[in-house]
Amino acid sequence: MPNIVKVIDASALAAVIFGETSAETVAAQARGCDLVAPYLLEFELVNVCVSKIRRTPADRELLLAAYSRRATIKVETMDVDYAAILVLAQQTGLTGYDASYLLLARTLGVELVTLDRQLQIAAEKFR
Repeated sequence: MPNIVKVIDASALAAVIFGETSAETVAAQARGCDLVAPYLLEFELVNVCVSKIRRTPADRELLLAAYSRRATIKVETMDVDYAAILVLAQQTGLTGYDASYLLLARTLGVELVTLDRQLQIAAEKFR
């Protein structure tokens, strides 16, 4: 029996990687699923790490070690239709970044795992 596929966004994956309070909630949603995301995911995760280091430079080594755990979580990254992202972002009021996750979930007909409230609302409204 094939696994369930879900799109995971940077907010959700960052929570797991960096051990945030919502990490277990995300892990429960993603457990046993094949995870996919737009290529943008990797850039966003790097940016999350950079932002965390800038906020708390004393935690630099801990944050870099946490970021290195990214390699242990299998997420297939995929290309998306950029023109369609632009249209969806305009329709939903989302950023182009967030719209890329929503578009991929819609294109694949799968659930979106996110901690971003605005993105979650758009996912529910624009199925």
